[in-house]
Amino acid sequence: MLTIEEPFHGAVLNHRHGEDTQGGLRIQVVGNAPLRDTVTVNGVPARREGNRFLVYSVLRERETDIVAVSQGSLGRQEHRIRVVWDRFSKPRYRFSIDDNSFFLRDVAQKQYASLFDCFYLNILRGLHKRYGARFVLNIYYTTGDGFDLLQFPDRYKGEWKDNADWLRLAFHAYANDPDRPYQYASEKQLIGDLDQVSEQIIRFAGEQTLSPPTVIHWGMIPPPLFKPLYERGVRVLSGYFVPNDRGWDVNYCLDDVRSEYLSRHDALMDFDSGIVFSRVDVVCNNVPIEQIVSTLEPLSQDPNTAEIMDLFTHEQYFWPFYVSYIPDHAQRLDAAIRFVTEHGYRPVFYHEGFLGGPV
Repeated sequence: MLTIEEPFHGAVLNHRHGEDTQGGLRIQVVGNAPLRDTVTVNGVPARREGNRFLVYSVLRERETDIVAVSQGSLGRQEHRIRVVWDRFSKPRYRFSIDDNSFFLRDVAQKQYASLFDCFYLNILRGLHKRYGARFVLNIYYTTGDGFDLLQFPDRYKGEWKDNADWLRLAFHAYANDPDRPYQYASEKQLIGDLDQVSEQIIRFAGEQTLSPPTVIHWGMIPPPLFKPLYERGVRVLSGYFVPNDRGWDVNYCLDDVRSEYLSRHDALMDFDSGIVFSRVDVVCNNVPIEQIVSTLEPLSQDPNTAEIMDLFTHEQYFWPFYVSYIPDHAQRLDAAIRFVTEHGYRPVFYHEGFLGGPV
């Protein structure tokens, strides 16, 4: 059976995965074919090593079909994959914060003179001033205790605009509960909630502050909803892609093969929808401060995970009234951002360019 094993269908490849050549990226294609078959890849004869075949191919376009053809006693076989060349890739990171609602309620109820009189937003502004960090805050429509976005005033619209170069808001879910609200959702439910939140963000913070969502609450949605999300501007969805006793979780219900690949790689393109899936590298509220660097260090050395750092946490752990409050939560963010900054990563928003990089 003819099979291309490397690269993977949908792989996002950059300079770490091959050799830059004039106008292209030279990569190795590896696969399996019947022992006596002759194999070509995009018309180039492959070297055989037992059942394996190996050949070098040069990517010159953003997307490239890699076609292996074998000829032998069983006739002609063909295996075709497609990969993405992140041609202008540079080391970069993004920081996304989930489950935001408490700060919105706090600002609305206390009517601060400035958004940054809220201690949470002030912490984020301090990280921006120190490191140039950018943040996307993924928000709920309601806290579930009587507060919703309709109650958030538009008097801070100018301040949101002035800080939109580093602080954005995006849809996350209608509310924190129930768990996994969109795992079996209809298009009407998910897109309806997205539009409802987006409308309010534009009302009180302006279009320049609105970001397409990159994390849907619990990271689980039916794959038929990928395309409707793409049509709403979604270009990247981040998840954990972790195994559990039922298979893979926080993986947007992708199949096991792609989920396993994403557990070891930065990104993967879903060509059917146009959405790129990104693996979260660290969840700061889950990692003690003394383990932040040791979590990120090996990822920065692996060619498959080094180019893009997807940093992540949740808002609620900042708040002393929260049952699982983490006193050093801000210091954990500082440690993660300091690490990527000192290692040459620059902050980006995923919806600008390709995974935050030039197109």
